[in-house]
Amino acid sequence: MKHLASLFGRRARLRWLHLIIGGALLMPYFLVGTVLVGMTGGGQALFSSVPAQFAAFAIALPLAAVTGFFPLVRPLSVAAVRALCGIPPALLADGPARTRQARVRSAGWYTLHLALGGIISGSTLTLPPFAVAVAALPFFAGLRATWLLDGPEMLRGPWALALAPFAGLAMLLALALAAAVAGEVLARRAPVLLGPTPEDRLAAAERRAADLAVRNRLARELHDSVGHALSAVTLQAGAARRVLDRDPEFVREALTAIEETTRRTVGELDSVLGLLRQDGEPGDEDTAYGPGLDALGVLLAHCGVPVAYERQGDPDSVDPVVSREAYRIVQEGLSNASRHGGGASPVRLLIAVRERELEIVMENPLGERPAVVRPGGGRGLRGIAERAVLLGGRTEAGADGGLWRLTAVLPGTAGRTEGRR
Repeated sequence: MKHLASLFGRRARLRWLHLIIGGALLMPYFLVGTVLVGMTGGGQALFSSVPAQFAAFAIALPLAAVTGFFPLVRPLSVAAVRALCGIPPALLADGPARTRQARVRSAGWYTLHLALGGIISGSTLTLPPFAVAVAALPFFAGLRATWLLDGPEMLRGPWALALAPFAGLAMLLALALAAAVAGEVLARRAPVLLGPTPEDRLAAAERRAADLAVRNRLARELHDSVGHALSAVTLQAGAARRVLDRDPEFVREALTAIEETTRRTVGELDSVLGLLRQDGEPGDEDTAYGPGLDALGVLLAHCGVPVAYERQGDPDSVDPVVSREAYRIVQEGLSNASRHGGGASPVRLLIAVRERELEIVMENPLGERPAVVRPGGGRGLRGIAERAVLLGGRTEAGADGGLWRLTAVLPGTAGRTEGRR
């Protein structure tokens, strides 16, 4: 049963169909070859001459190979192989063949497919009727009077007629075996000829890196904007709850700060999610969303902690991309200060704009008790470092005596790395 399944099972049938498709694709080239052979003097004997047919077949294959160099041949061949040959998609390349090596491989595959397909499909059209006629010789006297029994006397004896059904069945089994072998040959060569080239693997790795960079960027934006807002809201709500009965004015101010923070965060969230709707135009990701240092006043007013803000130079002169990343760094620094500094500890913020760089320094006293470690936390400082590195800058963060100090130095203009995120 196992051997019969390998000859007539579903996979074998699909591969047989794939070969027949190859034979059908070969026909235009074969007809051109037939015309060329006929022009050399084959005349009307062309279709009855086996050498002429082989000559036309030999001419058809180079013509098919030339066609195989077209880039779109590879994706069409890959689609057929995935559907009919049972090859895992991961072993096959995606997209048109762009490089010379990929085109040569595609041409080799196309030629092999059409060559084996032409042989198997031609045999499929001619051999079964002949095999059935041979198998029916003992049962139909009219068949015995035809050319089927032309030949030596020994082939026309009673024992030959008795073996005729077995001979016909053997022909059909031989055809199935030939189709299975040809299908297996194509299946084994498909990953080699239609698989990704080194250039394809490099391009795929670059695409994966670009996708990962976009995911990391979205994660940073959501962490810094939404995370800061939740920290600030939590801080304001906790403070309001503690003084609810004795300081209604403070509660009113806290609720106002919560309202402003959530409204601003919803707008920032819409801007961040706008990344998912961008059409990929160069530079869109650098200017299409996110507040910059010009919005720092609103952030400091509703961050939930007192901030002593000092600036040197003109922050409005900073490149918009750098300004946006600087805003996010300050935002995350304030979130850390509210969590680790106890909420009421003052924060010192210095933004110094120099000729070629922007420096951000944030300091706040450490809390009396260590902050609660959240499951999955610790991404804020890593996100700050990633922002700085992608711009070509650097960061430092850590305890210094009784203070927590965060320092970020960014270039005055966006670096090339930022444009590729």
